[in-house]
Amino acid sequence: MIRAAVMPAPRRPVEVREFPEPAPEPGGMVLDEVVSEVCGTDVHLWHGRLAGVPYPIIPGHVSVGRVRETGGRVTDVEGNPIEPGAFVTFLDVHETCGACWFCLVAKQSTRCPRRKVYGITYSANDGLLGGWSERIVLKPGVRAIPLPESVRPQTLIAGGCGLATAVHAIERAEIRLQDLVVVQGSGPVGLSAALLALLSGAGRVVVVGDPPNRLAIARELGADVTISVAETTPEERLELVRAETGRRGADVVIEATGNPAAVREGMRMARDGGRYVVAGHYTDAGEVSLNPHQEINRKHLEIRGTWGADYSHFHRMVGILARHPEVGWERMIGRTYLLDETNEALADVEAGRVVKAVISAYG
Repeated sequence: MIRAAVMPAPRRPVEVREFPEPAPEPGGMVLDEVVSEVCGTDVHLWHGRLAGVPYPIIPGHVSVGRVRETGGRVTDVEGNPIEPGAFVTFLDVHETCGACWFCLVAKQSTRCPRRKVYGITYSANDGLLGGWSERIVLKPGVRAIPLPESVRPQTLIAGGCGLATAVHAIERAEIRLQDLVVVQGSGPVGLSAALLALLSGAGRVVVVGDPPNRLAIARELGADVTISVAETTPEERLELVRAETGRRGADVVIEATGNPAAVREGMRMARDGGRYVVAGHYTDAGEVSLNPHQEINRKHLEIRGTWGADYSHFHRMVGILARHPEVGWERMIGRTYLLDETNEALADVEAGRVVKAVISAYG
């Protein structure tokens, strides 16, 4: 029997259950789990803040596994065979239809109404379709990416969902050489966005967030300035950003907090004609009031949302990890937890005690 950590319902403790040994479907795979992450979305699932989740679920939407068995010939996006023994990650989004208006006309597969997501929209009753498990079943059509030899499983998961989301946010931000970029939030998405902004040619990067351990990592990753939310007021933060920008405001501001109040504050930090990218609001955290004339139209401010990630973002993420080992990605990982410790992992992520919590079924 196979052990997996199951979230039975919102606000209920995660429990370890046993499942039958799976077999791959034709065109699919079975992985031995190596590492899976605990991200803010998993905390939202725990709190019941996502609609339509088919509890009970096996969480873990970004994972690395070692191929145990394939259901016939399986290839990567370049047509190379994926064989047993290979270390792979995979795009958690599955079953985008490729036939609807969003897929074919808008070219925005993250908005496909048929999309399913490992660890989020698959029930535990459907099988081992989440990463917090000794085995992970990859259904036919799931896009797996073999890891380059230079990318360890722990390195991939250190980037994880936050890095893939940040790749999408940076794409939306269209950072130009020497832009001054402000990142609101110092969790995995915010830290990754700050780093990618620098790699994209930003002249200076300011990170606004907390707690102190996360701001310290932001500085280690190259942020020029860090601002503690706990130690400043909104007006003081705005003044600090203006002081960095000749009083104009930032060329680009990227929100990665999930806090509605941060949105209006970040819009004020952007310069006239600047860009504001919202990446942190994956769940409905409430409303915020604003003045459209003063804060959007008169400023000629461009606002862009960022929803999820597609295969291109995962593919680029793996390439970034391979190209930039000097970053020391694994410093993001605060602790590795066993399946029996998933409740503790969720609590640590919720409290911000770790930047990145990692689940390993085998230790």
